[in-house]
Amino acid sequence: MEKVPMTLEGFDRLTAELKHLKTVARPEVINAIAEARAHGDLSENAEYHAARERQSFIEGRIAELEDKLSRSEVIDPTKLSGDRVKFGATVTVVDEETEEETSYKIVGVDEADLKIGRISVTSPMARALINKAVGEAVEVATPKGRRSYEILAVSFS
Repeated sequence: MEKVPMTLEGFDRLTAELKHLKTVARPEVINAIAEARAHGDLSENAEYHAARERQSFIEGRIAELEDKLSRSEVIDPTKLSGDRVKFGATVTVVDEETEEETSYKIVGVDEADLKIGRISVTSPMARALINKAVGEAVEVATPKGRRSYEILAVSFS
């Protein structure tokens, strides 16, 4: 069984989503199905079919979240240290061609959000950075072609 690495923040967010689905969304869709059934003929009842489809989505997401949470490995970046990039690290890199500096925090798959500088541990950039140290250069395949980056800083906060 493969562990799913995530930060405590990511674990808490998934736990909250699971609780919401079980305590709010599931009862709402059950009520919607019951109400749609009361309207009679189910074969031509769009409300009923939509509610059943929503129920299917909710149950699938609940199963997915329960699986991820049961396999989760919560990693607290503040308890990590060192000069090598690993899960939870915030890495500052400079594009060797454009001289543009960017910082990324390496997080779990469900926590990634490039708009706020969080990249998935499975992304090409993160995979290139893992186990590298300040001063090392990495080459990454991007949609714009291969790019070279130099690691300027590694921190755990």
